[in-house]
Amino acid sequence: MKRALVCVILLVMPVRSVASPHAPRQAQGSRLSDNPRVRAALDWFTPNISWVNDQQARITEIPAPPFQEAQRAAAVKELLAEAGLTAQIDKAGNVIGELRGVNEKEIVVVAAHLDTVFPPGTNVKVHRDGSRMTAPGISDNGSGVAALLALARAVQFAHLKPQRTILFVGDVGEEGEGNLRGMRAIVDNYRAKLKAAVVLDGSGTEHVTTKALASRRLEALITGPGGHSWSDFGMPNPINALVRGSVRFINTKVPANPRTTFNIGQIEGGTSVNSIPHEARLKVDIRSESEDELTRLESALRECVIAGVRDEMESARDRSKGKLEWKVELLGSRPGGELAPDSPLLAALRAADEFVGNQSRMERSSTDANIPLSMGIEAISIGAGGNGGGSHSLQEWYDSAGREIGLKRALLTILGISGVADEKSR
Repeated sequence: MKRALVCVILLVMPVRSVASPHAPRQAQGSRLSDNPRVRAALDWFTPNISWVNDQQARITEIPAPPFQEAQRAAAVKELLAEAGLTAQIDKAGNVIGELRGVNEKEIVVVAAHLDTVFPPGTNVKVHRDGSRMTAPGISDNGSGVAALLALARAVQFAHLKPQRTILFVGDVGEEGEGNLRGMRAIVDNYRAKLKAAVVLDGSGTEHVTTKALASRRLEALITGPGGHSWSDFGMPNPINALVRGSVRFINTKVPANPRTTFNIGQIEGGTSVNSIPHEARLKVDIRSESEDELTRLESALRECVIAGVRDEMESARDRSKGKLEWKVELLGSRPGGELAPDSPLLAALRAADEFVGNQSRMERSSTDANIPLSMGIEAISIGAGGNGGGSHSLQEWYDSAGREIGLKRALLTILGISGVADEKSR
């Protein structure tokens, strides 16, 4: 009797469909392009491509070496303010433009790093030939910063109000020894509210970074007494020791899987050709899909430096004038992380790809997205459209042909995860 009663109750209960908790946002993403304000924002890009290209050239010609991004940050702040956003520069040097949403307790960050790898004094004059521009930093990350500005203009032109607040961020410290300090500051300051981050880095639309590649930057320093090349010949030489250790290190075996790499990027030392140097240093970048491999490579570097110092001391003719000292220091560490396959952010990107007719592959890379991903916050890094090449070289180039596809893809991804307010909520 009880069993029959239970069956009757179940039959008369209203049926509720079983759906993924992500389904409402995915459905919203698929309907975005039907919203007239979203359509107006999408339509803004094509007739304004010349403006976007001009801003990219203007920003690229403002030098932004590591730790010297202030001048470029000031220009970006001005442009975000002109777009109608409330703009400020935080203590870390990041530019932040706020587009307030209906829900101010949840935030989506759209970020493009301001800095370049090039040292002060680099000629950053942009040379233009049709849709092609050539200059150091024009693609990485002139294209990302230009896209950030274009997106801000488009949403303000269309009078879009998001559900979640959107922060348009030009961040510092992504390149070189910056150790992602700008993005670290953004995540630290907004972590309680931060729901997702979309990073605009470089050109193209063929990829999406969903996996953060862990890396470490290290500096090896060897010091000694120094002296004259003739009268002090035979004294322990820091450069000799560094060379001996470097030769050992570059012969270190690394696995193909998990993929692991190393690069000696800088070597410095000495004051003149006829002086035994008092110090020599090198900087090394190590990357791996495995934290264990990173630790192994860091240990290998230390062991090789020790061996180089030992070999040089044993070969020295005159050890009475002093000995060599060494140290290896960690300059920066980028944590790893990974976006969940069922992430609403990834679903928003896929919906955007479908709308613009684009196909993109998922990749692992080292970007500003490392920081939020390492903390369990949804994040991706995507190209800003167009095509580029020669990154980190003096021959770097960018071609803006077709860049509106990347801009539309980025906009729909951002709005797919932030949501768009209905007219009653405006």
